[in-house]
Amino acid sequence: MRILILGAGRVGESVAESLVSEKNDITVIDTDPAHLAQLQERLDLRGVTGNGIQPSVLRAAGIDDADMLICCASADETNLVACKVAHDLFGVPTTIARLRSAEYVDAAPRMAHDAFAVGEVICPERSVTRTIHRLIEYPEALQVLEFADGLVSLIAVRAVPGGPLVRHSLAEIPSLLPGTDLRIVAIYRHGQALTELSGSTAIEPGDEVFVLAATADIRAVLGALRKMDRPVRRVMMAGGGRVGLRLAREIAGDVQLKIIEADRKRCEYLAAELPGQVLVLHGDSTDEELMEKENVGEMDLFLALTSDDEDNIMACLLAKRLGARRVLALINRRAYADLVQGTQIDIAISPAHAVIGELLAHVRRGDVDAVHSLRHGAAEALEAIVRGDRRSGRLCGRSIGEVGLPAGAQVGAIVRGLHSKDGTPAGATAQPEVIIAHHDTVVQQDDHVIVFVPSRRMVREVEKLFQVSPTFF
Repeated sequence: MRILILGAGRVGESVAESLVSEKNDITVIDTDPAHLAQLQERLDLRGVTGNGIQPSVLRAAGIDDADMLICCASADETNLVACKVAHDLFGVPTTIARLRSAEYVDAAPRMAHDAFAVGEVICPERSVTRTIHRLIEYPEALQVLEFADGLVSLIAVRAVPGGPLVRHSLAEIPSLLPGTDLRIVAIYRHGQALTELSGSTAIEPGDEVFVLAATADIRAVLGALRKMDRPVRRVMMAGGGRVGLRLAREIAGDVQLKIIEADRKRCEYLAAELPGQVLVLHGDSTDEELMEKENVGEMDLFLALTSDDEDNIMACLLAKRLGARRVLALINRRAYADLVQGTQIDIAISPAHAVIGELLAHVRRGDVDAVHSLRHGAAEALEAIVRGDRRSGRLCGRSIGEVGLPAGAQVGAIVRGLHSKDGTPAGATAQPEVIIAHHDTVVQQDDHVIVFVPSRRMVREVEKLFQVSPTFF
């Protein structure tokens, strides 16, 4: 695809890096020529210097032939105007805008498409908040991703000694966990994926296990791999910026919350915006005396959500040393995230990678409904809808064993009856069925198929499975 990206900040750069790796034709527009030059040296893309809302700059970037415009500039207004210009003057088929303001994001379904011709809205802050909220709900998990309108979940969990499934083979799972159907799609040991999973593969303590199961069974699955943690009741948050404020608004009524913010004016704003039971403290989250005084050691979860990666890492390490049960750091630099994940810092989240999946769903070939980036972009899980029939497609009417997936890729689950053939929800007339896939499971038309792809290099091959021949109507 020919894709234009407006803005070479952290989100724009991560988006460009992800899309270039899939051999798309990428052009990045930014006002900083030096930064564009660095990007062109590192990545196989073209850089154009200028203001992306000006038609002449867009034309110089090749917008006349573009399939998609992704606007990731720092100002919401720039992104909105650029989408409008691209759509009205150049007829770009797909426009995507990164919006940060909650007012714009909340009004997006009505305002953005009609007024500014924004086809899709992405909001890294919203994606990060959603991710953290799920981790509060499931404190044992490293990652929780939902598919098929929330009916199926993919969870990553670190196995610990004493878990019912730990030190047992995959073939033993049905007898050890009767009544709960699940599919282990990947196991990472010492940071490396096991190349082949078979019935004799055993789960060892310390393994990072990726499991697909019906969302209703997630609690049972987590309990089978590690002791169930007590619910998250006490949370301390470092940083009251956009992410911190959005998350605080969502969880304030469910947990005891303390926020440490270095900027006094921001503290006053937070105190005015949040419910009275939220304690807002002016201070430095790397100050050991302050952290001890505020009893960080009694916290179920410590969140470092400032805009400074180094401060977030140091604050988490300090909180962990002082006794916080679980710590999470917001990390913008991918190298840092890869470095700290799984050390004393339990979870590292990148805002850019939290939103990559939302973009990839529009780039993927075939009828792709959802994409989630895993392990900081190294792997991927996607949900696609099966179209066509046995003659026009490679999936419909065939068993999983017949399909011929790339080595390591796995069909983990199928949701049947989620939508009828005309695209309308089937929930009013029939209950969707979650099927954990096995080699003899036969795929039917309109099934939502969830596939785990261990390497981005395999994505194109997996996409072809969901494409139908040109003669299908």
